[in-house]
Amino acid sequence: MLGYWNDADATREAIVDGWLRTGDLATRDQNGRYTIVGRKKDLIITSGFNVYPVEVETVLQSAPGVAEVAVVGQPDPARGELVKAFVVMTPGAEWDEDVIRAHCREHLSKHKQPAIYEHCEQELPKNFLGKIIRRKLRETETSTVDDSKGENA
Repeated sequence: MLGYWNDADATREAIVDGWLRTGDLATRDQNGRYTIVGRKKDLIITSGFNVYPVEVETVLQSAPGVAEVAVVGQPDPARGELVKAFVVMTPGAEWDEDVIRAHCREHLSKHKQPAIYEHCEQELPKNFLGKIIRRKLRETETSTVDDSKGENA
């Protein structure tokens, strides 16, 4: 790759010392195998912990009645970021945030559990390849945390 068309700043960020930095994050297991766990720009850092959205999304996707999910970080002055989940239910399934929260409590560490859940009536924004556009979700009006439930405090 020589660079981004008419975007010198993006080229400088992506190509460093002749190497293309893709922004992919990976982990290595004890056998030396690598697994891609997400993109650097999607990583959520909450209270000093790294949260990979795909891990949270996999758990949410397995909750009863969930059709589609996306997880993003929402800025928070106390924690750096909060985990926010956008959830679309399957047709006919009833939205019950308490059920979704309980499912996440059962399957995720406390710092990975979403602090904010947003029920979406329509499908999530996607690009021409069908991938969810997290940037658009981050740009949407942000909700506030419902501390009355005592979640993730």
